[in-house]
Amino acid sequence: MSLDPLTFRYILAGVISLLVCFLIAFYILKKIGKDPRNILPVNFAQRVWIPLLIFLAALILKIALLSKIFRFEYTYELLQPISTLGIILSATWLIILTLKILKNRMLKGYDVNTSDNLKARKIYTQFNILENIIIFIIVILAIGIALMSFESIRSVGVSVLTSAGIAGIIIGFSAQKAIGTLLAGIQIAFTQPIRLQDAVIVEGEWGWIEEITLTYVVIKVWDKRRLVVPSTYFIETPFQNWTKNSADLLGTVFLYTDYTVPVDKIREELDRLLETTPLWDKQAKVVQVTDATDRSMEIRILVSAKDSPTAFDLRVYIREKLIDFLKENYPESLPKSRVQINKEDDKQVQNDTIPQSV
Repeated sequence: MSLDPLTFRYILAGVISLLVCFLIAFYILKKIGKDPRNILPVNFAQRVWIPLLIFLAALILKIALLSKIFRFEYTYELLQPISTLGIILSATWLIILTLKILKNRMLKGYDVNTSDNLKARKIYTQFNILENIIIFIIVILAIGIALMSFESIRSVGVSVLTSAGIAGIIIGFSAQKAIGTLLAGIQIAFTQPIRLQDAVIVEGEWGWIEEITLTYVVIKVWDKRRLVVPSTYFIETPFQNWTKNSADLLGTVFLYTDYTVPVDKIREELDRLLETTPLWDKQAKVVQVTDATDRSMEIRILVSAKDSPTAFDLRVYIREKLIDFLKENYPESLPKSRVQINKEDDKQVQNDTIPQSV
């Protein structure tokens, strides 16, 4: 197959036009990205150069096909779907990248690393899940448009739609768990029983919500393990969320002492300890005798902290220091077991211990 001079000149002009248009667009995007006031990030040009090049090449090829510059009919049959798929692929790619950039731009005003980050975590959770939903819809639409661009597949699609009622029922029953999981992910985005970085207790494990997707949630356990739970778990199963409304938390410390312990002295020592530690948020401090048994009494100490990790450290600190305080100042008030011996029994014990003379 040989190319006539007109076709060759058009191909050459198309390649040159492609390179020129790409370089101009790349330069403009790079120039815009250098200005921090613009919505585009600094590295936007480097991120989109591949889909941009594919889009321009497919567009020029589509123009050539519409202009009918090629002499052979099978050339159109080969290049027509290639150009269409190129435009659909690159456009989908560019839309997804732009969506991610817009999301990051809108989230710049919310910092999840601050101590009072409840609103920021709420916004991050909504945007991350909605981003996954939108990308999923965009990809499905792109695949549908790409398939419908082929005449043979389009006719197959029409015949399949005639039996969509029965097929829909079968697919609905077989994929009800998958669909339920997707719907649970969407429900979490709007109702938000959990948010990113929430402190939760799930399956007896304490950790933080690290990632939320449409189908599963990743929990970072305190010892750096990862617990992966389906999204439906947080809709159907009870769990503890320690940061649902606010990050601050009450910590509990239990002491078991003898009845002779001076509770007021423990209150004074607690006040002194709290004033010397930055772990306490100065919101709550309580010392109460909450139970008494035949062997000891239970003293409950409530202290508050700005978040769950700080509350845990504060509880450990208070427990350790109060035990040291009791050991040093009131050792007789530590838990003990009592044995009462009657006088008759005491005399009998003494007689039994005196050696008999021969």
